[in-house]
Amino acid sequence: MAEKDYYKLLGIEKSATADEIKSAYRRMAKKYHPDTLSTASDAEKKAAEAKFKDVNHAYEVLSDSQKREIYDQYGDETPPNMGGFGGFGQGFSGGGSAFEFDDILSSIFSGFGGAGGFTRTGSQNVAQRGQDLLVGLSISFEEAAFGVEKTVSVRRVENCPTCKGTGAKNGTSFKTCSACNGSGKVQSVQRTPFGQFSSVVPCPTCKGRGKIIEEVCPTCEGKPRREYVRDIKINIPAGIDNDQRINYAGEGGAGINNGENGNLIIQIKIRPHKLFTRGGNDLFVEIPITILDAALGCEISVPTLTTPAVLSIPAGTQTGTEFKIKGQGIKFIRKTTYGDLYVKVLVEVPKTISKEQKDLLKKLQTTIEIKQFPKQKEYK
Repeated sequence: MAEKDYYKLLGIEKSATADEIKSAYRRMAKKYHPDTLSTASDAEKKAAEAKFKDVNHAYEVLSDSQKREIYDQYGDETPPNMGGFGGFGQGFSGGGSAFEFDDILSSIFSGFGGAGGFTRTGSQNVAQRGQDLLVGLSISFEEAAFGVEKTVSVRRVENCPTCKGTGAKNGTSFKTCSACNGSGKVQSVQRTPFGQFSSVVPCPTCKGRGKIIEEVCPTCEGKPRREYVRDIKINIPAGIDNDQRINYAGEGGAGINNGENGNLIIQIKIRPHKLFTRGGNDLFVEIPITILDAALGCEISVPTLTTPAVLSIPAGTQTGTEFKIKGQGIKFIRKTTYGDLYVKVLVEVPKTISKEQKDLLKKLQTTIEIKQFPKQKEYK
């Protein structure tokens, strides 16, 4: 899908609003849905089916504001060279979810397939994409800074590998449904106080598939889709931030009728650090110093995520003064550069002093002039 223009697929401009995107999707879905092409040739139906998939995918991306932002920036909902990353911070269940697709299609085809509204009559064999799965993963501050490999347990639906999710032996042991002659649809007549109404409904014999299993798959015994718990290795890059997401294509729920698998989306939660706070790729730390060190100046040891750094504090430093240590922050993803470490100095006054210290401070106080305290001078 990366080489296709999603805006052109829906016939809209890049400036289209959410309502315009939804309206365009309704129009295109109705145009290419298999149920509207009952009189078309096989080649036309196949082309329409492919177009219908493309339209669905385009809407899935453009109806999600965060996926759309990534697509507008990179020309693909998966940024380049991310090694499986599907756009950090991108939304998981945006406007293009399967549920909303069904709701929109229901409103488009209401009444088309009978009194019950739109059903996927005759389209039970259309390939359907598997479900996306969202998993939260908690990591430490250091693991986020330097990167780490983790293993997560994922519960997902998988197709039987023997019959490929069909339930039939070798995936081919079918016969044409005699009730609907393979169309998956039958005529239904209903009598109402207003007269007799005829409608097309899914064939109850084959459940709209147009075919019936002749011999059940011996591996799954006719239950081709089951839930399994799988351990998936997750590579977390150095510099990932809180609530960012990693997209593993094809690791979600299994598709139906040879449809592609859904994606596994990992949402990162970073545990707080006892000293550092983070702002983007910069780190912030507060270091207390004595009132004498602030007045006379000193050198202090500052903790970093690697080895401690030495910071010179000039004489007369005020509490709250901030110093920058370049390159001691968090690594930028996909880059070799790092953010900076900002050190805020907090001047700490002793809570208790001895009598000798008190006498010395009083003696010092008699020698101090107001001009030495410019901030206090403003209030005199």
